[in-house]
Amino acid sequence: MYPPLTILGDTLTWLVENQQSVIEQTIQHLNVSLTSVGIALVLWVPLGLFLHEHDEFAPPVIGTAGMILTLPSLALLPLLIPIVGIGVAPAVVALVLYSALPMIRNTYTGLEEVDESMVRAGRGLGMTDRELLFKVKIPMALPVIFAGIRQAAVLVIGITTIAAFFGAGGLGESIFAGIRLDFPRQVLGATIVVSVIAIATDYGLLAVQRALPGGSEAT
Repeated sequence: MYPPLTILGDTLTWLVENQQSVIEQTIQHLNVSLTSVGIALVLWVPLGLFLHEHDEFAPPVIGTAGMILTLPSLALLPLLIPIVGIGVAPAVVALVLYSALPMIRNTYTGLEEVDESMVRAGRGLGMTDRELLFKVKIPMALPVIFAGIRQAAVLVIGITTIAAFFGAGGLGESIFAGIRLDFPRQVLGATIVVSVIAIATDYGLLAVQRALPGGSEAT
Protein backbone atom coordinates (compact mmCIF):
# COMPACT_ATOMS: atom_id res chain seq x y z
CA MET A 1 0.00 0.00 0.00
CA TYR A 2 1.36 3.39 -1.03
CA PRO A 3 1.85 6.15 1.57
CA PRO A 4 -0.59 9.06 1.04
CA LEU A 5 2.20 11.54 0.26
CA THR A 6 3.62 9.23 -2.40
CA ILE A 7 0.19 8.84 -4.02
CA LEU A 8 -0.34 12.61 -3.97
CA GLY A 9 3.11 13.25 -5.43
CA ASP A 10 2.57 10.69 -8.19
CA THR A 11 -0.83 12.17 -8.97
CA LEU A 12 0.55 15.71 -9.26
CA THR A 13 3.36 14.41 -11.47
CA TRP A 14 0.82 12.74 -13.75
CA LEU A 15 -1.22 15.95 -13.98
CA VAL A 16 1.85 17.98 -14.94
CA GLU A 17 3.09 15.42 -17.46
CA ASN A 18 -0.34 15.11 -19.08
CA GLN A 19 -1.56 18.68 -18.72
CA GLN A 20 -2.33 19.09 -22.43
CA SER A 21 -4.66 16.09 -22.58
CA VAL A 22 -6.18 17.01 -19.21
CA ILE A 23 -6.98 20.50 -20.52
CA GLU A 24 -8.52 19.07 -23.71
CA GLN A 25 -10.63 16.60 -21.73
CA THR A 26 -11.68 19.33 -19.30
CA ILE A 27 -12.92 21.44 -22.23
CA GLN A 28 -14.83 18.42 -23.60
CA HIS A 29 -16.25 17.74 -20.14
CA LEU A 30 -17.43 21.33 -19.74
CA ASN A 31 -18.83 21.43 -23.26
CA VAL A 32 -21.04 18.38 -22.66
CA SER A 33 -22.04 19.57 -19.17
CA LEU A 34 -22.86 23.17 -20.13
CA THR A 35 -24.75 22.11 -23.25
CA SER A 36 -26.86 19.74 -21.17
CA VAL A 37 -27.59 22.32 -18.46
CA GLY A 38 -28.49 24.92 -21.10
CA ILE A 39 -30.96 22.60 -22.83
CA ALA A 40 -32.37 21.53 -19.46
CA LEU A 41 -32.97 25.16 -18.50
CA VAL A 42 -34.97 25.77 -21.65
CA LEU A 43 -37.07 22.64 -21.07
CA TRP A 44 -37.56 22.17 -17.34
CA VAL A 45 -37.94 25.68 -15.88
CA PRO A 46 -40.87 26.48 -18.23
CA LEU A 47 -42.34 23.06 -17.37
CA GLY A 48 -42.15 24.01 -13.69
CA LEU A 49 -44.02 27.22 -14.51
CA PHE A 50 -46.65 25.20 -16.37
CA LEU A 51 -47.10 22.85 -13.41
CA HIS A 52 -47.63 25.83 -11.11
CA GLU A 53 -50.48 26.93 -13.35
CA HIS A 54 -51.84 23.37 -13.71
CA ASP A 55 -51.42 21.69 -10.32
CA GLU A 56 -53.12 18.46 -11.37
CA PHE A 57 -50.13 17.51 -13.54
CA ALA A 58 -47.50 18.17 -10.87
CA PRO A 59 -47.50 14.81 -9.00
CA PRO A 60 -47.10 12.54 -12.07
CA VAL A 61 -44.53 14.78 -13.78
CA ILE A 62 -42.38 15.28 -10.69
CA GLY A 63 -42.76 11.59 -9.82
CA THR A 64 -41.58 10.57 -13.29
CA ALA A 65 -38.59 12.92 -13.05
CA GLY A 66 -37.74 11.36 -9.71
CA MET A 67 -37.89 7.86 -11.19
CA ILE A 68 -35.53 8.88 -14.01
CA LEU A 69 -33.03 10.23 -11.50
CA THR A 70 -32.94 6.87 -9.73
CA LEU A 71 -31.89 5.06 -12.91
CA PRO A 72 -28.15 4.27 -12.96
CA SER A 73 -26.38 6.17 -15.73
CA LEU A 74 -24.69 2.97 -16.90
CA ALA A 75 -28.19 1.58 -17.51
CA LEU A 76 -29.83 4.67 -19.06
CA LEU A 77 -27.10 5.54 -21.56
CA PRO A 78 -27.16 2.17 -23.37
CA LEU A 79 -30.94 2.47 -23.71
CA LEU A 80 -30.49 5.76 -25.57
CA ILE A 81 -27.79 4.56 -27.98
CA PRO A 82 -30.21 2.78 -30.39
CA ILE A 83 -32.30 5.98 -30.52
CA VAL A 84 -29.68 8.77 -30.78
CA GLY A 85 -26.47 6.87 -31.51
CA ILE A 86 -23.18 6.82 -29.64
CA GLY A 87 -21.04 9.75 -28.49
CA VAL A 88 -22.13 13.16 -27.24
CA ALA A 89 -25.80 12.89 -28.26
CA PRO A 90 -26.91 10.12 -25.84
CA ALA A 91 -24.83 11.72 -23.09
CA VAL A 92 -26.56 15.07 -23.52
CA VAL A 93 -30.02 13.46 -23.66
CA ALA A 94 -29.32 11.46 -20.50
CA LEU A 95 -27.90 14.47 -18.66
CA VAL A 96 -30.89 16.62 -19.62
CA LEU A 97 -33.18 13.91 -18.24
CA TYR A 98 -31.18 13.69 -15.01
CA SER A 99 -31.51 17.48 -14.63
CA ALA A 100 -35.29 17.34 -14.72
CA LEU A 101 -36.09 16.67 -11.07
CA PRO A 102 -34.14 19.48 -9.35
CA MET A 103 -35.14 22.08 -11.94
CA ILE A 104 -38.82 21.17 -12.21
CA ARG A 105 -39.31 20.56 -8.49
CA ASN A 106 -37.57 23.75 -7.35
CA THR A 107 -39.35 25.90 -9.93
CA TYR A 108 -42.73 24.47 -8.96
CA THR A 109 -42.04 24.57 -5.20
CA GLY A 110 -40.58 28.08 -5.31
CA LEU A 111 -43.68 29.44 -7.04
CA GLU A 112 -46.06 27.53 -4.78
CA GLU A 113 -44.40 28.93 -1.66
CA VAL A 114 -44.64 32.61 -2.63
CA ASP A 115 -46.27 34.57 0.19
CA GLU A 116 -49.98 34.69 -0.56
CA SER A 117 -50.25 38.20 0.90
CA MET A 118 -47.91 39.44 -1.85
CA VAL A 119 -50.12 37.81 -4.46
CA ARG A 120 -53.24 39.42 -2.94
CA ALA A 121 -51.46 42.78 -2.90
CA GLY A 122 -50.66 42.40 -6.59
CA ARG A 123 -54.24 41.55 -7.38
CA GLY A 124 -55.33 44.59 -5.39
CA LEU A 125 -53.16 46.71 -7.70
CA GLY A 126 -55.03 45.30 -10.68
CA MET A 127 -52.35 42.91 -11.95
CA THR A 128 -53.35 40.17 -14.36
CA ASP A 129 -52.31 36.54 -13.72
CA ARG A 130 -49.46 36.94 -16.22
CA GLU A 131 -48.25 40.12 -14.53
CA LEU A 132 -48.44 38.44 -11.13
CA LEU A 133 -46.35 35.55 -12.42
CA PHE A 134 -43.58 37.64 -13.96
CA LYS A 135 -43.58 40.65 -11.63
CA VAL A 136 -44.30 39.02 -8.26
CA LYS A 137 -44.05 35.24 -8.17
CA ILE A 138 -40.96 34.58 -10.29
CA PRO A 139 -38.84 37.33 -8.67
CA MET A 140 -39.73 36.03 -5.20
CA ALA A 141 -39.19 32.38 -6.18
CA LEU A 142 -35.93 33.05 -8.04
CA PRO A 143 -33.54 31.95 -5.22
CA VAL A 144 -35.35 28.59 -4.93
CA ILE A 145 -35.43 28.16 -8.72
CA PHE A 146 -31.74 28.98 -8.93
CA ALA A 147 -30.96 26.47 -6.19
CA GLY A 148 -32.45 23.77 -8.43
CA ILE A 149 -30.32 24.93 -11.34
CA ARG A 150 -27.26 24.80 -9.11
CA GLN A 151 -28.06 21.27 -7.93
CA ALA A 152 -28.60 20.13 -11.51
CA ALA A 153 -25.32 21.68 -12.72
CA VAL A 154 -23.24 19.90 -10.06
CA LEU A 155 -25.09 16.63 -10.70
CA VAL A 156 -24.46 16.90 -14.45
CA ILE A 157 -20.73 17.54 -14.01
CA GLY A 158 -20.41 14.35 -12.00
CA ILE A 159 -22.48 12.15 -14.33
CA THR A 160 -20.65 13.46 -17.42
CA THR A 161 -17.71 11.39 -16.16
CA ILE A 162 -19.71 8.18 -16.77
CA ALA A 163 -20.76 9.42 -20.22
CA ALA A 164 -17.15 9.13 -21.42
CA PHE A 165 -17.58 5.36 -21.25
CA PHE A 166 -19.97 5.69 -24.21
CA GLY A 167 -17.77 7.93 -26.35
CA ALA A 168 -18.78 11.38 -25.11
CA GLY A 169 -15.21 12.37 -24.21
CA GLY A 170 -14.25 14.35 -21.15
CA LEU A 171 -12.27 13.51 -18.04
CA GLY A 172 -14.00 10.15 -17.72
CA GLU A 173 -11.71 8.93 -20.52
CA SER A 174 -8.68 9.25 -18.25
CA ILE A 175 -10.52 7.69 -15.33
CA PHE A 176 -11.65 4.62 -17.27
CA ALA A 177 -8.26 4.27 -18.99
CA GLY A 178 -6.57 4.42 -15.59
CA ILE A 179 -8.88 1.71 -14.25
CA ARG A 180 -8.19 -0.55 -17.24
CA LEU A 181 -4.41 -0.06 -16.94
CA ASP A 182 -4.41 -0.29 -13.13
CA PHE A 183 -2.84 3.19 -13.00
CA PRO A 184 -4.16 4.79 -9.77
CA ARG A 185 -2.42 8.16 -10.26
CA GLN A 186 -4.32 8.69 -13.52
CA VAL A 187 -7.66 7.78 -11.95
CA LEU A 188 -7.04 10.03 -8.95
CA GLY A 189 -5.69 12.90 -11.04
CA ALA A 190 -8.69 13.05 -13.37
CA THR A 191 -11.06 12.58 -10.42
CA ILE A 192 -9.47 15.54 -8.64
CA VAL A 193 -10.01 17.74 -11.71
CA VAL A 194 -13.69 16.70 -11.93
CA SER A 195 -14.10 17.44 -8.21
CA VAL A 196 -12.48 20.86 -8.56
CA ILE A 197 -14.81 21.72 -11.45
CA ALA A 198 -17.87 20.58 -9.46
CA ILE A 199 -16.84 22.48 -6.31
CA ALA A 200 -15.99 25.64 -8.28
CA THR A 201 -19.33 25.45 -10.09
CA ASP A 202 -21.21 24.93 -6.81
CA TYR A 203 -19.57 27.87 -5.06
CA GLY A 204 -19.78 30.10 -8.13
CA LEU A 205 -23.50 29.50 -8.55
CA LEU A 206 -24.01 29.81 -4.79
CA ALA A 207 -22.45 33.29 -4.94
CA VAL A 208 -24.89 34.23 -7.73
CA GLN A 209 -27.79 32.73 -5.78
CA ARG A 210 -26.90 34.74 -2.68
CA ALA A 211 -26.76 37.90 -4.78
CA LEU A 212 -30.38 37.44 -5.85
CA PRO A 213 -33.11 39.25 -3.88
CA GLY A 214 -34.02 37.01 -0.97
CA GLY A 215 -31.12 34.66 -1.62
CA SER A 216 -28.78 35.84 1.14
CA GLU A 217 -29.58 32.81 3.34
CA ALA A 218 -28.77 30.27 0.65
CA THR A 219 -26.45 27.40 1.61
